[in-house]
Formats: sequence, C-alpha cells, structure tokens
Amino acid sequence: MSDEAFKERAAQRRNWPVTRYRLGEEPADGVPEVSSVEARIAMMWPLALDAWTSTGRELPAYERSAMPGCVTRRSRGGRTDAE
Repeated sequence: MSDEAFKERAAQRRNWPVTRYRLGEEPADGVPEVSSVEARIAMMWPLALDAWTSTGRELPAYERSAMPGCVTRRSRGGRTDAE
C-alpha cells in the first residue's frame, strides 16, 4: 500500500462512528442469552465478510485444509508443546 493510500484510509477512519462505554455499563447487545451455535455462526459471517472487505483486499479462496493457522496443545504440566 502506498503512503498516500495509507494516509487516505487513516483519514477515512477518523470519521468512523465510535461509542465508548465503561466496562460493565455497556448496553444490551440484542443477542439472545440462549442461541444455537449455528445461529451464532450465521450472525458472525456477515460481520467477518464486512471486516475483510473493509481492508480493500480480495477475499481469499483457498481450501479449508490450506488455511493458515496453528494448533497449540497443552501438556499435563500446563506448558504448551511450543515451549
């Protein structure tokens, strides 16, 4: 990303609406206390898609088996395999 494009995107972010709340004083978020895993995943996808789109990059199209990630397993002593 060029320096000019970076500065332009930073300027656009300055106009994003932001509301700040003290911890514990947040308004109810409208998500029911009881919902299925499927319903929560369905609610999450449009948000993830919107967040990715806002980066200006194309949505990756790779197979699940090729997705970047890391599995960290905990051993009995509470340490991870990576330690």
